[in-house]
Amino acid sequence: MELATSLQYADDPRQAADQVAALESAGLDAVWVAEAYGFDSPTIMGYLAARTARMKIGAAILNVYSRTPALIAQTGAGLDAVSGGRALLGLGASGPQVVEGWHGKPYDKPLGRTRETVELCRRIWRREVIDHHGITDMPLPEEKGGRLGKPLKILTKPVREEIPLYIAALGPANVRMTAEIADGWLPHLFLPEKAKEVWGKPLAEGAARRDPRRGPLRTVAGSVIAMVDDPDDAVRVRDLLRPLIALYVGGMGAPGKNFYNDLACAYGYEAEAKRIQELYLAGKKKEAEAAVPAEFCELISLCGPEGYVRDRIEAFREAGVTQLNVVPVGPDPAKLIETVKGWL
Repeated sequence: MELATSLQYADDPRQAADQVAALESAGLDAVWVAEAYGFDSPTIMGYLAARTARMKIGAAILNVYSRTPALIAQTGAGLDAVSGGRALLGLGASGPQVVEGWHGKPYDKPLGRTRETVELCRRIWRREVIDHHGITDMPLPEEKGGRLGKPLKILTKPVREEIPLYIAALGPANVRMTAEIADGWLPHLFLPEKAKEVWGKPLAEGAARRDPRRGPLRTVAGSVIAMVDDPDDAVRVRDLLRPLIALYVGGMGAPGKNFYNDLACAYGYEAEAKRIQELYLAGKKKEAEAAVPAEFCELISLCGPEGYVRDRIEAFREAGVTQLNVVPVGPDPAKLIETVKGWL
């Protein structure tokens, strides 16, 4: 099992990136950079490439609407070049709130767009001449307004023909496709004890259609981690997750169109998920955070005495996680990362 961390939506991305880079010497294997509607992740990933020497640097995620497949492929190739072959490319459909609200694009054909982007990225990195017609047309045909376009291939030679592609997926159809075509899977708000129940069937169905030459699907999941003996201290750390859970379960989509709310329901928190969403959409964010079940915070996190934290790590491992993605909380994050890396 590898060890990773996430760089979230920092007000000062240089300082946050410097803090992450300092964890490399403690044994950190990878960092994932979020984007949503904050700072773009490729800029920060490029900065991280210059500040580090060994660890992998991943986008989590680039949505498949705001950039064309060709630009996503160029971005991945560029990041791989400046990092010396350390790029990981996380893709996803995001959701209507971000795609329509921030990027002004219609949220249509999310699975088809993701599958097509994966296919085109791999072809572009192999330096194929691209003549493709689907959701995206390359080149644009005359009947759609094209005039002078012709099939092209990427000008520069990528460091690798295969940059690992990870897909953020939660719903059964998306998880099935991810298990079929992706190198890795980025589930959000991952609760290991419920993973098999919620995702076991689509993962198995997708794996049955997977090209065996691609190797097994890698899974990245985790949450805050803290080594604390006092139960009250553990609760205080877990409570740091309440704003994040409330944002996603309550605010990332309208009623009936929120994938994270659907996930909370699948975990067995139907009534709580409905209440969180009602409060959040009414502008009562603090009340929504308070409505997040304490059990939910505990089961997605790794906070407590040493033995408990080790048990939580094993729960994630048994759920199929191959890269534990944690945010260390405590007076010495580097020491905590070093300790956990030693257990893995």
